[in-house]
Amino acid sequence: MEKVAFEGWLESISATFVTLNDQERNQSLDHLISLSGAAQLRHLSNGLETLLKRDFLRLLPLELAFYLLHWLDPQTLLTCCLVCKQWNKVINSCPEVWQSVCRELGWRIDEAIQDAPHWKGVYLKAKLRMTQLKEQEAFETSSLIGHSARVYALYYKDGLLCTVFSVDYNDELDVLVSGSADFMVKIWALSAGACLNTLTGHTEWVTKVLLQKSEVESMMHSPGDYILLSADKYEIKVWPLGREINCKCLKTLSVSADRSISLQPRLQFDGRYIVCSSDLGVYQWDFASFEILRVIKAQDPANLSLLSFGEVFALLFDNHYLYVLDLRTELISGRWPLPAYRKSKRGSSFLAGVTSWLNGLDGDNDSGLVFATSMPDHSIHLVLWKENG
Repeated sequence: MEKVAFEGWLESISATFVTLNDQERNQSLDHLISLSGAAQLRHLSNGLETLLKRDFLRLLPLELAFYLLHWLDPQTLLTCCLVCKQWNKVINSCPEVWQSVCRELGWRIDEAIQDAPHWKGVYLKAKLRMTQLKEQEAFETSSLIGHSARVYALYYKDGLLCTVFSVDYNDELDVLVSGSADFMVKIWALSAGACLNTLTGHTEWVTKVLLQKSEVESMMHSPGDYILLSADKYEIKVWPLGREINCKCLKTLSVSADRSISLQPRLQFDGRYIVCSSDLGVYQWDFASFEILRVIKAQDPANLSLLSFGEVFALLFDNHYLYVLDLRTELISGRWPLPAYRKSKRGSSFLAGVTSWLNGLDGDNDSGLVFATSMPDHSIHLVLWKENG
């Protein structure tokens, strides 16, 4: 058939084809396929792959492809990496996707690092670590043996584990503060060893003292002011750090006016928030306003003690387990069995180790000491991070 005649015939057939319904079109195509030879079938096969199996990750602009990938869950993303080399290349070139899934696990993200394979590796390591926490495989135990009598208190700072009771210090100010069973708080000169001031007002043992700079503004303090916190069984007192003999308490915090609810000897202050556990749960105060921001009421709060409180996780324990609490959901992410240790009423015979991971794991800070406590046999029981495989 000549070209002109063929084009006329094709146009006529096309005009008729578009008037058919779907069933008639399908029957027409089936009939044409039955009349086709090998060359036509091969042409049809190649054409269908182009028409029907379009690779959107290959055809779309990268910005749109990255946007679509943001909607996929992590497991689907990993599955998509196995589809083909092109998909793996595109997915592995989007740092925002992997940063996002890392954030969902509570990982800290350094926005300056824009290397997508790096964040994919961090996610895989993070996923493994969170699974280990859930399955009680994240930690390991060890013991320090050498004391010949009971260890009453533990202190951990800058990688050093010491035996002391209710003190804090500041090298810049050259002061050490202490709380004791005589209801007093004392301020000492570190270099001279002399007592500079004695603060009174507590009516119970002073079980915890903390020295920290304020990071917020209020009518009582400014950012950069040194603040001293002291706690007893029912109250937390806030003091301006000064050497005046008649130093006045800025604020007294409690969870019950009638002293019906006891505070546990676990106090934390980072310059912005005050956190303390009680018989009802864990309380968090805003340091600028001294208002209670939240109360986390975990199961059996009277026996659940606070070790440390971060931005993403909190570390708690009772007589049997060490717990990792996800503060975003207030659910337990994992736990670790503890031996029958000797629980001090002053709260000084157990402590948290490295705590930077509580503000978000980053793939490197899940190492070192997690928890330590004294044991009846005079040893010190340690809980350490296992090396993440």
